[in-house]
Amino acid sequence: MFVLTRDEAQTRARFLDVERYTIALDLTTGEETFDSRTAIRFTARAAGDTFVEVKPAALRSISLDGQPLDPALLDGNRYPLTGLAAGPHELRVDAAMHYSRTGEGMHRFTDPTDGETYLYTQLFMEDVQRVFAAFDQPDLKSVFAIDVTAPEGWTVLGNGIAEHTGGGHWTIAPTPLVSTYLVAVAAGPWHSITTEHAGLPFGIHCRRSLAPYLDADADEILDITRACYDRYHEKFDEPYPFDSYDQAFVPEFNAGAMENPGLVTFRDEFVYRSAVTDTERQTRAMVIAHEMAHMWFGDLVTLTWWDDIWLNESFAEYMGYQTLTEATRFTDSWVDFGVARKGWGYDADQRPSTHPVAPDPEAVPDTASALLNFDGISYAKGASALRQLVAWLGEKDFLAGINAHFARHRFANATLADFIDNLASATDRDVHAWAEQWLRTTGIDTLTAEVGAPDPSDSAAPAPSGNGQSWTLTVTRDGSRPHRIAVGAYDHALNTQAGPGHLALRDRFEIDVPGDGAPTVRPGHRPALVVLNDGDLTYAKIRPDAASWDTVLAGLSGIPDALTRAVLWNTARDMVRDGDLAPAAYLATARTHLPYESDLALVQGVLTFAAGQIADRYVAPEDRPAALATLTDLCRDLIRRTEDGSQPGLRLIAVRHFIDAATQSDTLRTWLDEGTVHGGPELDPELRWRILTRLAALGATDEKAIAAALEADPSASGREGAARCRAALPTAEAKAAAWDALFTDDTLSNYLFTATAQGFWQPGQEELLAAYVPRFYPDAIALAARRGPAIAEAAGRYAFPAYAIDADSLATGARALEGPDLIPALRRKLADQLDDLRRALAVRTTAAANG
Repeated sequence: MFVLTRDEAQTRARFLDVERYTIALDLTTGEETFDSRTAIRFTARAAGDTFVEVKPAALRSISLDGQPLDPALLDGNRYPLTGLAAGPHELRVDAAMHYSRTGEGMHRFTDPTDGETYLYTQLFMEDVQRVFAAFDQPDLKSVFAIDVTAPEGWTVLGNGIAEHTGGGHWTIAPTPLVSTYLVAVAAGPWHSITTEHAGLPFGIHCRRSLAPYLDADADEILDITRACYDRYHEKFDEPYPFDSYDQAFVPEFNAGAMENPGLVTFRDEFVYRSAVTDTERQTRAMVIAHEMAHMWFGDLVTLTWWDDIWLNESFAEYMGYQTLTEATRFTDSWVDFGVARKGWGYDADQRPSTHPVAPDPEAVPDTASALLNFDGISYAKGASALRQLVAWLGEKDFLAGINAHFARHRFANATLADFIDNLASATDRDVHAWAEQWLRTTGIDTLTAEVGAPDPSDSAAPAPSGNGQSWTLTVTRDGSRPHRIAVGAYDHALNTQAGPGHLALRDRFEIDVPGDGAPTVRPGHRPALVVLNDGDLTYAKIRPDAASWDTVLAGLSGIPDALTRAVLWNTARDMVRDGDLAPAAYLATARTHLPYESDLALVQGVLTFAAGQIADRYVAPEDRPAALATLTDLCRDLIRRTEDGSQPGLRLIAVRHFIDAATQSDTLRTWLDEGTVHGGPELDPELRWRILTRLAALGATDEKAIAAALEADPSASGREGAARCRAALPTAEAKAAAWDALFTDDTLSNYLFTATAQGFWQPGQEELLAAYVPRFYPDAIALAARRGPAIAEAAGRYAFPAYAIDADSLATGARALEGPDLIPALRRKLADQLDDLRRALAVRTTAAANG
């Protein structure tokens, strides 16, 4: 199969105008394929040759301007159109297309709960050609008119309002001009809740087996949707550009969501069938806000080529968090961004695979390379850069530039240069220089604080305070970007609260880094704590002065603002990863301060890093039992703290992490047998499968118990839980069966593949799994070649031997990375995983050397 190159796309965009697609999909032809008939009206600007993309199971016929063409000329996924005359043409393609089980193209899913089948499209990047023939590139926008034939009793959803005309036939209203990858269809016996807002039909949809859970949360989901819609209309001059707004929660979805105009698709784990924390509800709300922002930035105005994917994702990421903070009850959403999302960007930016937020076009020569840039840089770093831009530019000028961008490029395409020009038109500041420094460079700046006393000979220094005291701050920058940051000065407070101590904000002031070279002088005695980037408005590593860091270690939970605490927890995280803070010291800090932490996002973020990185990867195997004991003791404290039922979210986080860190089965088995944690919560499906997975990894359960649990919960998530448990069992037979399912039997869906891979590798099972480490690389390479990028990415992320942290494992992986047969998606994932393994080994080595 061919991948589209940027040069080919530019050539075709100069050659063609594509006016309209008329598409007929027949979803009643069987379980393996569906029928796809497409008519494309286009105009050639000159005489010449081009091609159309299609990936059929069978190409039955193709004609141009009424003249039949030879289907045998199809070359991979391209059909050549040669000798075109200048002027209008109509291409007709009749094909049978494969259903997908990997979340690409037209995905087909049968719900094991009730036997109902659901279909949906995911056409991102280059998967439209799996569903219908197309000139598949983002800057050949067109009108799409789609008819669908579906089984009786099904509902069909699309980018526009869908009308049922009888006999299973549905007509979807033609779109305005949109890109091929944004076309969407979803079909099945959906459970739907519909309403109207601002004169538009709104709907939310899920599988019937999830109906009670969607009904329970419908008011919350729709309230968030309406609030974001209204807030965006206050920010944007351009009205919402489509005729309806549907949100479909679909099964086995690879991403979090997809911004199809008028029909946003979400992974249906966002329909909660088990208890969740308020932070998880906030995450769902943020994704709703993020995807709605795309209706303007991404759908109304679309990138010209994939080098500008950050224009879509960074903007939606920033607007999602900011709008959620402004328009909903989730007013602290930037805390979650700081402690969870931002680390994704920091980690990606320190790997060899890092790239600028806005890479040079030559660095994205084709769609395969473009797919690799959907990472923490395009999302989290880009959003951080935009947040810094707003702090530097001011929101008024930022929004004025955004609105100019929408007005000039509505229903068309734009580039980074267009975006920066439009921002520059709204301000006197040098946005072009800012863009070069922030968007065209890689890596993370480090800002280091030095706190001291003013030079008494400096006559230009500000006068000291009434008590004759003053202090100075010097910020050293290791890097190249300008930063506008807030600095917080904190003192020990007399009115202490429960916990190690309380700190009170004395002063918060803004500075530019780099400055004029002179220290910043502030009145008063030296603060107990000086926090750079207080408020988290820039993207940089922060290194406090030594006295401030001592205050952090002793009093972190006593800092009044959660966002400040997030900045400092991120600093501790960075220091561990850089070898500047021992993993044991991080665990000790968590043990000291999390029992007094009130912000759920911080508790979740710190425990996730402490468990998933420190206990599982950064401490030596002989030190892991002590690390797990620290975590279980900490979780017991949190469970005891929440016995009065006043903080169910905190209690749920503590119970989950206690389960995951348990080294003895007694407590877990008691909870499972009794169906409840003492004092609550009662065990819902998620907690039951979590306990059973941990018992499986400990060798404290068996196939009989897993089969019984699956019989009790035969849902899709139940099947995934059973697959995860079976793969986690510490027996040679279980591991062999799981490996065969992953790498030999290609029938696993994307979600069952992921669940099996998640269960397979378990810290503490190193001896049992040692022989699989060298097998992983050739087996994963062959699997990726057979099953494509979605499964390749899943294999690289979840089936990688992440706990084999030694020089031999690293060398084996490095040799495999040199091979010529890796597809780009797997090569990139393996390169990142090996760099993370290299870092884990370095952290262990440094900790051992420092005793």
